[in-house]
Amino acid sequence: MESTKISKPCSAQTTSHRADGFHLADATQIAYVHLQVSNLKRSLHFYETLVGMKRALDLGGTVALSASGQRPYHIVLTERPDARPKPAQSTGLYHVAIRFPNRRELAKVFYRLHRNKAAFQGFSDHLVSEAIYLSDPDENGVELYADRPKKDWLIHDNEVQMATQPLNIDDLVGELSEEDMHATTVDPKTDIGHVHLHVSDLKTSENFYGELLGFDVTQRSYPGALFLSAGGYHHHIGVNVWAGRGAPPPPPEAAGLLSTGIYIPIQEAMTALERRFQEKEVQFQIKQNDRLGGRILRVNSPDGMAIEFFTKEQE
Repeated sequence: MESTKISKPCSAQTTSHRADGFHLADATQIAYVHLQVSNLKRSLHFYETLVGMKRALDLGGTVALSASGQRPYHIVLTERPDARPKPAQSTGLYHVAIRFPNRRELAKVFYRLHRNKAAFQGFSDHLVSEAIYLSDPDENGVELYADRPKKDWLIHDNEVQMATQPLNIDDLVGELSEEDMHATTVDPKTDIGHVHLHVSDLKTSENFYGELLGFDVTQRSYPGALFLSAGGYHHHIGVNVWAGRGAPPPPPEAAGLLSTGIYIPIQEAMTALERRFQEKEVQFQIKQNDRLGGRILRVNSPDGMAIEFFTKEQE
């Protein structure tokens, strides 16, 4: 992203003004992504051995990974041997963003990947965060990032200021001690910070993620993209039309996103969202996921991407 004019430190201001005043609870966050992969062993080598996630559940064809090795899960992988990379001109996952608690932890994973000759795709300073980009073995985009302190975020015209500037890799690596260079796992406080999606239409996506689900728009100035969050975060959801306006969904056999899990902190907020779907006659499912745990409220986006909301009972 190119930076626009910057003014004062960021607060929880947003650019959404829903007539009914509905908002998601402030502590709402992305919990997990469930990915369809072509070769589970190969994907586990990437997410477990190289990135450093820990295996938390193994069901044979499905494996769940997390930063701690326990619930809540962060990356869920399901094998489909005939899966192939998602067509470029289709909707679906652009990248999943794994968030590290500080830049030292980001430097550790960078060094481990570099040592293992990973094919990096980019390094960016986004003003609100520092980020490293690459793809997993099925060409799913992966962002590894650490936030700057929220007090240092900036706003202009009620939008969180984000940019794409060069990342100082030497300065990042300078965070490491000799011991850090031999780390093999991620910090337990690592989680999923956001997901960024290819969609077919920005306005339709804003109506869904913003007006219906209750995320607030935090940045709409970047061409072809829109960013939304709960609780004043810079973004939990990014959407873009860079795969083409009107892009179709990928075929069922495509590798990529099966669902995104969103954690809602209190049961009352979950109940309010369910009631909202009923009032607006939105199709949804309530299911008990015996494999991954917990009661899930599942709804599909206009592009057919599944969103699974859950509350504390899954932990």
